[in-house]
Amino acid sequence: MSVSFYMDVHVPFAVTTGLRLRGVDVLTAQQDGAGDLDDRRLLHRAFSLGRVLVTQDVGFLREAARRQKEGEQFAGIVFAPQIEVTIGQLVRDLELIAQSSVAKEWLNSVEYLPLK
Repeated sequence: MSVSFYMDVHVPFAVTTGLRLRGVDVLTAQQDGAGDLDDRRLLHRAFSLGRVLVTQDVGFLREAARRQKEGEQFAGIVFAPQIEVTIGQLVRDLELIAQSSVAKEWLNSVEYLPLK
């Protein structure tokens, strides 16, 4: 699989577990010791690791828009609204993303789940 994920603290651990059971490379902010970083620094951390950030926090959408406007790179964001996507849907969609894309395709982009 070509895409590795970096899970924000707002993503349920059940999603991480489900992805790992399917062989997807996932690192959580908590496991990385970065659970207390603000949105800017956490997005920078994901970029430095070459991982697409997965979040349910709308604050990252503002940070991504700022970076896109100012030409500041980030590794990509997958955003899943908390009330519109089930854990099962999230796991299936993220597994599909991991299997069907490569990291460079995600540079400076934002994808909203569920996939249509």
